[in-house]
Amino acid sequence: MPTEAPAVDVETGLRLYRIMVECRTFEVRAQELFFEGLVRGTTHLGPGQEAVAAGFAAAMREDDYTFATYRGHNHALARGTPMGPLYAELFGRANGLMGGKGGSMHITDVGHHMMGSYAIVGAHLPIALGAAWSAQYRKSGQVAVCFFGDGTTNIGAFHEALNMAVVWKAPVVFVCENNQYMEYTPIRSVTAVERPAADRASAYGLAPLVVDGNDVEAVHEMARLTIDRARRGDGPSLVEAKTYRYYNHHGIQNLGLNYRPDDEVLAWKERDPIFTFESR
Repeated sequence: MPTEAPAVDVETGLRLYRIMVECRTFEVRAQELFFEGLVRGTTHLGPGQEAVAAGFAAAMREDDYTFATYRGHNHALARGTPMGPLYAELFGRANGLMGGKGGSMHITDVGHHMMGSYAIVGAHLPIALGAAWSAQYRKSGQVAVCFFGDGTTNIGAFHEALNMAVVWKAPVVFVCENNQYMEYTPIRSVTAVERPAADRASAYGLAPLVVDGNDVEAVHEMARLTIDRARRGDGPSLVEAKTYRYYNHHGIQNLGLNYRPDDEVLAWKERDPIFTFESR
């Protein structure tokens, strides 16, 4: 895999930028609405992680499958889910994406092949594998792209899904959004290897793929290569995208809360995926 991504063409670049801005706009407003008491239940927001969702979505075919965690707003928007029904779902209203019954943690939009946000950590990896196996069986050429957090790499379903995906040469790309923290715990403090996904890849005969998750061009190139590989019938890939979420696990900005070091948060904000791509 290349260490540096080639520059994307203008049309693709504008699409990547537009997706990231839409995601950021949606998430910032969602937090404001939460504090206004309009969002029912909790929310898990993804400002800072937009490049991962945008980079992969722009490389996917319209009928490819997306599976995400409970932090799935970005991925739904990136696949084309309209903001209106998504906001209505957060409000618990009948005109929401799922009739107001799913809420923030269970976003699903089958019409755009966004096959769900999953509240149980790691639960969706075997399901994504099943979708990929179905595509393989039907010879549809579809690929399943499964996003999960760094904490999932310590869950049994992660290892089970990877093992069977390789055995079956299934058309699935597993993408670890390594935002450095498992809810409130630094991933490095509870994991035996430095890179929670990439350093486990060799156990399943896979290449240790790592990408800068704040560089949307690099993510897009990695997405293109791994998705093309899966579609050719060459089997799965495991990608570790190193990124960072600006908000706490449940959506409140970190600064001054002593949950993560303020200088750490500010350092990552200096590498904001939207502003760095805008400058480039």
